[in-house]
Amino acid sequence: MTTVAVKITRKGQVTIPKEIRDRLKTNTVYFEIEDDNIIVKPVRDAAGSLSEYAKNVKPGTLIKKMRDLAWEEAVREKTRKKSS
Repeated sequence: MTTVAVKITRKGQVTIPKEIRDRLKTNTVYFEIEDDNIIVKPVRDAAGSLSEYAKNVKPGTLIKKMRDLAWEEAVREKTRKKSS
């Protein structure tokens, strides 16, 4: 198990150490809270994961808007699964 302490900035940001970033093999993570523990998990293929949700977006929608809508739907889906 690797344990690393990092400082939280005034803006609430932290830098994930390179050793951990290398192990995650992704540039997107999500956080889970379990009791008093924060768990950081990698999102393996954001583009592949979100493409499923993008089919509900109207043609001609800007890519940024499409991505935002897809993320919102993915988060709603994840939340529904956890509360079941």
